Amino acid sequence: MNKADYTGGTLEGGGLNTSPQTYISLGDLLDPTKPDVQDLYVQTFGDQGITGFLDLTGAKKNAGTADKVEWYEEGRLHKTLVYTALTAAEPGVLSCDNNPNGENVRLNDVLLLHDGQRVVVVDIDASTLSVKVASLKGGSTTAISAGSFKAAIVGNIYAQGTDQPTAFYQTGLVKRENPYIITKEMYEVAGSQATNIGWLNVNGQYMWYLKNEMDARKRFMNQREMMLLYSQGVTTAGDSIGMVDAQGTSITGSEGYFEAVESRGITAQVSGGAQGSFASMSDIDTIILELDKEGAPAEYAMYVNRKTSLDIDDMLANGIATQVTAGLAGQFGAFNNSADLAVKLGFKSFTRGGYTFHKHDWKLLNDPTLGALNNIHKGAMIPLSQVADAKSGVKAPALQMNYKAAGNYSREMEHWVTGGGVLGYTNAANGKDTAIFNYRSECNLVTRAANQHVVLK
Repeated sequence: MNKADYTGGTLEGGGLNTSPQTYISLGDLLDPTKPDVQDLYVQTFGDQGITGFLDLTGAKKNAGTADKVEWYEEGRLHKTLVYTALTAAEPGVLSCDNNPNGENVRLNDVLLLHDGQRVVVVDIDASTLSVKVASLKGGSTTAISAGSFKAAIVGNIYAQGTDQPTAFYQTGLVKRENPYIITKEMYEVAGSQATNIGWLNVNGQYMWYLKNEMDARKRFMNQREMMLLYSQGVTTAGDSIGMVDAQGTSITGSEGYFEAVESRGITAQVSGGAQGSFASMSDIDTIILELDKEGAPAEYAMYVNRKTSLDIDDMLANGIATQVTAGLAGQFGAFNNSADLAVKLGFKSFTRGGYTFHKHDWKLLNDPTLGALNNIHKGAMIPLSQVADAKSGVKAPALQMNYKAAGNYSREMEHWVTGGGVLGYTNAANGKDTAIFNYRSECNLVTRAANQHVVLK
């Protein structure tokens, strides 16, 4: 039998196939034309890094030597009394919602009621949660129907020859604390993929795994910043809430920026319906009135999403100049009083009612896979000031990111690679044919004087 007669070949057992599909041209077997593949990849969604908010508005501190950060904030200097009703009598009976003894009110204190009446405390009955008050102008008090009101303690009044007060007021200290949180990420590449040459240029090299590693690092940085913003897990009393992870290990939550401001600060619902907008100057004026109540500093960084940013631009365009507002020059204390530096950093500034606001676009709230997905937050306003610790007196930024460190060892941004010989890394516990890129950070965010911060919703 000659070779031409042998037609029984298969992949499993040799031979020649004389069927028509065998007789094709060389061009059908191999396309001699090189594909025209562009070596530069396209960033379809632009630069997707969102970090930078904390770098521009806060400070970093590497003094983390415990599992949590503690700080103290002082209370209000002056006291108020919460009451629910007042009878018309001489003296009238002021009903309270809690025990009026202690630091709440004292005999001979003068109260300014919500309707303008000025009364003096003549008797306190802790058993009935009531206070008898006499009108300073004499006669019967004016009745106040049931509700929830606050009376300001504006002073006191005593008769001649009387003794000093038997009780005193003191400014309270509030101890706050926030645990550290550990954030991790990893990327793994097989040895074969680490040596494959691709079409696309990644920082001068044609290895696609480098792009994936860069993306893993950027994703980790984004997620670390988002955890500092969105994390929850601290009660209003400052206690940490414990939970259990998938492995049954206890983990502790940490207070993020939005939780801190929403629980202790100013939440502003700007006008314009569900979407929210700065439709007129009255919107910013409403916020300014709240800032005045909290003793806020005169300079703020305003980080907002694109819709809110455009609304503010329209608001300013309606007769409000960017550099000069109401005859007052804009201040740029956070930028060495340089308007050019503020613009270079992406800020647009305006002044209103003695406050200077430096507006900046917030990429986090524009990304449809992140903050813009459900459009919960429109922006935030961060005071550009130093806040003094009420116990130690040490001044620190209103917003501060802390990370654990000891000596030359820092846990701000840890990065290491393990591998079973891949890319020269021979430190794996086994001989797995991969290289594993690891990322880890242990940090937290301290929001001081959250009552002076504003979240836009």
